[in-house]
Amino acid sequence: MLNVMPHSPIVAVMVHVADVQAGLAWYQRAFPLATCVREEEFELLLVDGVQLEVVLSDEKVGSGSAGSVVYWRAGDLNTALSHMRAIGAQLYRGPMKIEQGLGMCQVKDPWGNCIGLRGPVQ
Repeated sequence: MLNVMPHSPIVAVMVHVADVQAGLAWYQRAFPLATCVREEEFELLLVDGVQLEVVLSDEKVGSGSAGSVVYWRAGDLNTALSHMRAIGAQLYRGPMKIEQGLGMCQVKDPWGNCIGLRGPVQ
């Protein structure tokens, strides 16, 4: 197992897609600071100590917006949202203002999975 942030309760986020290589490439563009790591027969992205595991969807777990949404910290919500839209994500919910000058929204990746973004609104 890779080293993860020792104080983070999140170890890994698994994203189900129909095409793993296309999914890895898209998420590498979504998170440009991510490091691509190969473990034996498995490739994943490491984003600030969190393993982003892009795996094949199947009959047990399909892709799409049907459950939990992980929210990623953004330095500036509007900039992060613009970046995601520029690489093909579709706005799904929000953006909306929340506490302490922060905002949040959800976008969908090309396979319909939701990605939450949360950060300051400039």
